[in-house]
Amino acid sequence: MNNKIAALRSEVEHELTTDILPFWMEKMADKAKGGFYGRIDGGDILHADAPKGAILNGRILWTFSAAYRILGKQEYLETATRAKRYLIDRFYDKDFGGVYWSLDADGEPLDTKKQIYAQGFAVYGLSEYARATGDNEALEYAVKLFETIEKYSFDSEKDGYVEAFTRDWQPIADMRLSDKDENTSKTMNTHLHILEPYANLYRVWKDTRLERQLRNMIDLFVNRILNKETYHLDLFFDNDWRTDGNIISYGHDIEASWLIHEAALVLGDEALLKRIEPVIVSIARAADEGLNPDGSMIYEQIADKQTSRRADEEQANEQSVNKFTADKQTKDGLVCSSADSLSTDKELHWWVQAENVVGHVNLYQHFGDEKALDTAVKCWQFIKDKLVDHANGEWHWSLMPDGTVNRRDDKAGFWKCPYHNGRMCMEIIERFKGC
Repeated sequence: MNNKIAALRSEVEHELTTDILPFWMEKMADKAKGGFYGRIDGGDILHADAPKGAILNGRILWTFSAAYRILGKQEYLETATRAKRYLIDRFYDKDFGGVYWSLDADGEPLDTKKQIYAQGFAVYGLSEYARATGDNEALEYAVKLFETIEKYSFDSEKDGYVEAFTRDWQPIADMRLSDKDENTSKTMNTHLHILEPYANLYRVWKDTRLERQLRNMIDLFVNRILNKETYHLDLFFDNDWRTDGNIISYGHDIEASWLIHEAALVLGDEALLKRIEPVIVSIARAADEGLNPDGSMIYEQIADKQTSRRADEEQANEQSVNKFTADKQTKDGLVCSSADSLSTDKELHWWVQAENVVGHVNLYQHFGDEKALDTAVKCWQFIKDKLVDHANGEWHWSLMPDGTVNRRDDKAGFWKCPYHNGRMCMEIIERFKGC
């Protein structure tokens, strides 16, 4: 076995078992009120009164369920069970179905909207718990949530999944996942994180309707979400799948490259794999436009909407997104554009680096790309040197463009979870067993 892989596997297992997982077990379990605390800030201060988010709880459930399945340690099962119990008993809406967006620190409903992204992570966590333990209750609730998503969110006329609803599944004016997102009815991000749990649920529940919807999701990525000119993923869409195409998210590109591939592998359809694998490679290659020489990956490219919004969509693509790929050149070690309408966000986020490693490991494992392995190893070295908090545990949110550590954003919180970095470690452990 490749010595680089053996060393990488050993190091990430050590990181997972001595840093990431202990941090969440020891510092985030709310033993007074149940579940997990809502926040530890970038200065490592616990905010015991912070709201508790469904995404955080679902991702903790997935992480510790997967860790138990792979490594078999009882303490991982205990933490996963804590998350499962809290998700079902507190987050699940027994009157209208689905999970709430957030609870207060005492575990009472706070924001009761039904964001489909959050439903997806509940399915992801519950299906992984069922996969790890054979637990029928977890599978039952995962299936309930799948049925709820399909009943209320799936657009049977125009395809795809609508972003968000009120508690009782009525239309909602503000569908944004976060303040930084556009208020559109369909997004790449939510579709990616429905693809992901549906693939995982299919591992434990071979339902024909689920299979059909999983296949459809792969087709949506290839035919609707993927920009065929640039091989980046467009991010925000209206009901008719119209998009400005004004943002390039490198982290989502590289993450999607391996998650789409994983979904096809789970389906086990050789014809499907033959059709989509060249697309997978092209998406990953497009993501590489955001690489630094040290293997790290920048956050995104943003086109000025005033120049990218045109009456004619083809003209808009030609003047904004296509100009990016045609005129790209290297500046300050980063691939960026000479077009005045583009700006570059060079912040180095923890989750982007984690997905960067997995995506390039996937290229090496399935496509024999040695250069991709070198990128993964270099990025892991960057993570160790710049993002892992060796004093206090876990990873910092990001490294700023000036080289300083970002302590403004959370160490653990609504969006800062053990899922991206924990999954990175476990993907490498599982893919290269025996090293």
